[in-house]
Amino acid sequence: MVSDPSDDKNGEPDKLPPDETGLPTDSPENAAPPPDAEPPVEPAGDQEAIEAPAIPDNKKWYVVKVQSGREESIREAIERRVKIEGLQEAFGQIIIPVERVTEMSKSGKRVVKERKLYPGYLMVNLEFNEQMLYLFRETSGVGDFVGGGPNKLPLPMSDKEVDRMLRTQGSGPDVPAAKPDTAPFEKGDHVKVRDGTFAGMDGSVKEIIEHKGAVVVELTIFGRPVPVELEYWQVEEA
Repeated sequence: MVSDPSDDKNGEPDKLPPDETGLPTDSPENAAPPPDAEPPVEPAGDQEAIEAPAIPDNKKWYVVKVQSGREESIREAIERRVKIEGLQEAFGQIIIPVERVTEMSKSGKRVVKERKLYPGYLMVNLEFNEQMLYLFRETSGVGDFVGGGPNKLPLPMSDKEVDRMLRTQGSGPDVPAAKPDTAPFEKGDHVKVRDGTFAGMDGSVKEIIEHKGAVVVELTIFGRPVPVELEYWQVEEA
Protein backbone atom coordinates (compact mmCIF):
# COMPACT_ATOMS: atom_id res chain seq x y z
CA MET A 1 0.00 0.00 0.00
CA VAL A 2 1.44 3.40 -0.99
CA SER A 3 1.38 5.99 1.77
CA ASP A 4 0.05 9.50 1.23
CA PRO A 5 2.92 12.04 1.26
CA SER A 6 0.82 14.39 3.34
CA ASP A 7 0.95 11.84 6.15
CA ASP A 8 4.67 12.48 6.59
CA LYS A 9 4.02 16.21 7.20
CA ASN A 10 1.53 15.73 9.99
CA GLY A 11 -1.30 16.97 7.86
CA GLU A 12 0.29 20.39 7.11
CA PRO A 13 -0.42 21.88 3.65
CA ASP A 14 2.37 22.04 1.14
CA LYS A 15 4.46 25.25 1.14
CA LEU A 16 6.16 26.70 -1.87
CA PRO A 17 9.95 27.12 -1.77
CA PRO A 18 11.31 30.57 -0.87
CA ASP A 19 12.24 33.02 -3.61
CA GLU A 20 15.40 35.18 -3.84
CA THR A 21 14.22 37.43 -1.00
CA GLY A 22 14.21 34.52 1.39
CA LEU A 23 10.43 34.71 1.87
CA PRO A 24 8.09 31.99 0.77
CA THR A 25 6.44 32.84 -2.51
CA ASP A 26 3.03 32.59 -0.91
CA SER A 27 4.00 35.01 1.91
CA PRO A 28 1.76 38.14 2.37
CA GLU A 29 4.86 40.31 1.91
CA ASN A 30 5.29 38.94 -1.61
CA ALA A 31 1.65 39.18 -2.54
CA ALA A 32 1.07 41.24 -5.70
CA PRO A 33 -1.06 44.36 -5.24
CA PRO A 34 -4.54 44.25 -6.68
CA PRO A 35 -4.81 45.62 -10.25
CA ASP A 36 -6.95 48.58 -9.23
CA ALA A 37 -4.80 49.55 -6.23
CA GLU A 38 -3.50 53.14 -6.20
CA PRO A 39 0.11 53.93 -5.28
CA PRO A 40 0.59 55.21 -1.72
CA VAL A 41 0.50 58.99 -1.41
CA GLU A 42 3.06 60.69 0.81
CA PRO A 43 1.63 63.29 3.22
CA ALA A 44 2.25 66.71 1.70
CA GLY A 45 2.02 68.72 4.90
CA ASP A 46 5.73 68.79 5.73
CA GLN A 47 6.75 69.21 2.10
CA GLU A 48 4.47 72.19 1.65
CA ALA A 49 5.77 73.73 4.84
CA ILE A 50 9.35 73.42 3.60
CA GLU A 51 8.61 74.74 0.11
CA ALA A 52 6.46 77.67 1.30
CA PRO A 53 8.41 80.90 0.66
CA ALA A 54 9.21 83.03 3.68
CA ILE A 55 7.22 86.26 3.92
CA PRO A 56 9.66 89.21 3.77
CA ASP A 57 9.58 91.58 6.73
CA ASN A 58 9.43 95.13 5.36
CA LYS A 59 8.71 96.79 8.70
CA LYS A 60 10.93 99.68 9.79
CA TRP A 61 11.00 102.04 12.76
CA TYR A 62 9.59 105.55 12.37
CA VAL A 63 9.08 108.55 14.66
CA VAL A 64 5.53 109.94 14.80
CA LYS A 65 4.44 113.26 16.30
CA VAL A 66 1.44 113.04 18.61
CA GLN A 67 -0.37 115.24 21.10
CA SER A 68 1.77 115.57 24.21
CA GLY A 69 0.27 113.98 27.32
CA ARG A 70 -1.84 111.52 25.30
CA GLU A 71 0.90 109.14 24.20
CA GLU A 72 -0.57 106.06 25.97
CA SER A 73 -4.17 106.58 24.86
CA ILE A 74 -3.09 107.28 21.28
CA ARG A 75 -0.99 104.10 21.25
CA GLU A 76 -3.99 102.09 22.45
CA ALA A 77 -6.24 103.69 19.81
CA ILE A 78 -3.79 102.85 17.02
CA GLU A 79 -3.36 99.25 18.18
CA ARG A 80 -7.14 98.86 18.38
CA ARG A 81 -7.66 100.23 14.87
CA VAL A 82 -4.94 97.98 13.46
CA LYS A 83 -6.87 94.93 14.70
CA ILE A 84 -10.18 96.26 13.40
CA GLU A 85 -8.71 96.98 9.95
CA GLY A 86 -6.88 93.61 9.87
CA LEU A 87 -3.45 95.17 9.33
CA GLN A 88 -1.55 93.09 11.89
CA GLU A 89 0.90 91.74 9.29
CA ALA A 90 2.10 95.26 8.45
CA PHE A 91 2.25 96.39 12.08
CA GLY A 92 4.90 95.62 14.66
CA GLN A 93 4.73 97.61 17.88
CA ILE A 94 4.75 101.09 19.40
CA ILE A 95 7.26 102.18 22.03
CA ILE A 96 7.03 105.25 24.24
CA PRO A 97 10.65 105.75 25.37
CA VAL A 98 10.86 106.42 29.09
CA GLU A 99 13.53 106.77 31.73
CA ARG A 100 13.35 105.96 35.43
CA VAL A 101 14.17 108.80 37.77
CA THR A 102 14.32 108.92 41.55
CA GLU A 103 12.45 111.71 43.28
CA MET A 104 11.93 112.65 46.90
CA SER A 105 8.34 112.47 48.16
CA LYS A 106 6.86 114.91 50.67
CA SER A 107 7.49 112.39 53.42
CA GLY A 108 11.19 112.32 52.54
CA LYS A 109 11.14 108.88 50.88
CA ARG A 110 12.78 108.11 47.58
CA VAL A 111 10.26 107.27 44.84
CA VAL A 112 11.17 105.85 41.43
CA LYS A 113 9.04 107.25 38.62
CA GLU A 114 8.98 106.92 34.86
CA ARG A 115 9.46 110.01 32.75
CA LYS A 116 9.00 110.22 29.00
CA LEU A 117 12.23 110.83 27.15
CA TYR A 118 10.52 112.44 24.16
CA PRO A 119 7.12 113.86 25.13
CA GLY A 120 4.84 114.16 22.13
CA TYR A 121 6.49 111.41 20.08
CA LEU A 122 5.99 107.69 19.46
CA MET A 123 8.44 105.17 18.02
CA VAL A 124 6.47 102.87 15.72
CA ASN A 125 7.52 99.70 13.91
CA LEU A 126 5.49 99.11 10.77
CA GLU A 127 5.46 98.61 7.01
CA PHE A 128 4.80 102.07 5.65
CA ASN A 129 2.04 102.07 3.04
CA GLU A 130 -1.10 104.02 2.11
CA GLN A 131 -3.30 102.02 4.48
CA MET A 132 -1.03 102.66 7.45
CA LEU A 133 -0.65 106.33 6.60
CA TYR A 134 -4.44 106.73 6.40
CA LEU A 135 -4.94 104.84 9.69
CA PHE A 136 -2.52 107.12 11.54
CA ARG A 137 -3.86 110.32 10.02
CA GLU A 138 -7.42 109.36 10.92
CA THR A 139 -6.52 108.66 14.57
CA SER A 140 -7.25 111.56 16.89
CA GLY A 141 -4.16 113.24 18.31
CA VAL A 142 -1.72 111.94 15.69
CA GLY A 143 0.39 114.40 13.71
CA ASP A 144 2.87 113.55 10.97
CA PHE A 145 5.63 111.03 10.48
CA VAL A 146 8.94 112.74 11.19
CA GLY A 147 10.76 113.52 7.95
CA GLY A 148 7.67 113.03 5.80
CA GLY A 149 5.61 115.54 3.92
CA PRO A 150 3.52 116.07 0.79
CA ASN A 151 4.77 113.61 -1.82
CA LYS A 152 7.69 112.75 0.47
CA LEU A 153 8.15 109.48 2.31
CA PRO A 154 9.19 109.68 5.98
CA LEU A 155 12.72 108.76 6.92
CA PRO A 156 13.00 105.52 8.91
CA MET A 157 15.26 105.41 11.93
CA SER A 158 18.76 104.13 11.25
CA ASP A 159 19.86 100.74 12.56
CA LYS A 160 22.09 102.46 15.09
CA GLU A 161 19.24 104.62 16.38
CA VAL A 162 16.94 101.59 16.65
CA ASP A 163 19.55 99.58 18.50
CA ARG A 164 20.21 102.46 20.90
CA MET A 165 16.50 102.97 21.52
CA LEU A 166 15.87 99.26 22.18
CA ARG A 167 18.86 99.05 24.49
CA THR A 168 17.64 102.08 26.41
CA GLN A 169 14.24 100.46 26.91
CA GLY A 170 15.74 97.05 27.71
CA SER A 171 14.16 95.49 24.62
CA GLY A 172 17.29 94.52 22.73
CA PRO A 173 18.16 90.82 22.23
CA ASP A 174 20.24 89.53 25.13
CA VAL A 175 21.54 93.02 25.85
CA PRO A 176 21.39 94.71 29.23
CA ALA A 177 19.56 98.01 29.29
CA ALA A 178 21.81 101.03 29.03
CA LYS A 179 21.37 104.13 31.11
CA PRO A 180 18.75 106.29 29.39
CA ASP A 181 20.88 109.39 29.74
CA THR A 182 23.87 107.84 27.93
CA ALA A 183 24.83 110.26 25.17
CA PRO A 184 24.91 108.64 21.71
CA PHE A 185 27.34 111.31 20.48
CA GLU A 186 30.61 112.85 21.56
CA LYS A 187 31.94 116.36 21.34
CA GLY A 188 33.27 117.07 17.89
CA ASP A 189 31.03 114.52 16.12
CA HIS A 190 29.69 115.70 12.77
CA VAL A 191 25.92 115.28 12.77
CA LYS A 192 22.91 116.08 10.60
CA VAL A 193 19.58 117.46 11.83
CA ARG A 194 16.72 115.14 10.87
CA ASP A 195 13.72 116.99 12.30
CA GLY A 196 12.57 120.47 13.21
CA THR A 197 13.23 123.93 11.85
CA PHE A 198 16.82 123.10 10.93
CA ALA A 199 16.15 119.70 9.31
CA GLY A 200 18.71 118.89 6.62
CA MET A 201 21.44 121.10 8.07
CA ASP A 202 24.63 119.66 9.53
CA GLY A 203 27.17 120.79 12.05
CA SER A 204 29.41 119.64 14.87
CA VAL A 205 28.50 118.71 18.45
CA LYS A 206 29.77 121.36 20.84
CA GLU A 207 28.13 120.25 24.09
CA ILE A 208 26.28 117.26 25.51
CA ILE A 209 23.45 117.84 28.00
CA GLU A 210 22.87 114.33 29.34
CA HIS A 211 20.25 115.19 31.98
CA LYS A 212 18.07 116.66 29.22
CA GLY A 213 18.87 114.05 26.59
CA ALA A 214 20.09 116.78 24.26
CA VAL A 215 23.14 118.09 22.45
CA VAL A 216 24.24 121.54 21.35
CA VAL A 217 25.09 121.54 17.65
CA GLU A 218 26.81 124.45 15.97
CA LEU A 219 25.03 125.21 12.71
CA THR A 220 25.92 127.78 10.10
CA ILE A 221 22.95 130.12 9.66
CA PHE A 222 23.20 133.15 7.36
CA GLY A 223 26.92 132.61 7.23
CA ARG A 224 27.34 132.68 11.00
CA PRO A 225 27.92 129.81 13.47
CA VAL A 226 24.89 129.46 15.73
CA PRO A 227 24.64 126.96 18.64
CA VAL A 228 21.32 125.10 18.60
CA GLU A 229 20.06 122.74 21.30
CA LEU A 230 18.50 119.56 19.90
CA GLU A 231 17.30 116.32 21.46
CA TYR A 232 19.22 113.12 20.73
CA TRP A 233 16.65 111.68 18.34
CA GLN A 234 16.54 114.91 16.28
CA VAL A 235 20.08 114.40 15.01
CA GLU A 236 21.97 111.58 13.36
CA GLU A 237 25.49 110.91 12.26
CA ALA A 238 26.28 112.75 9.06
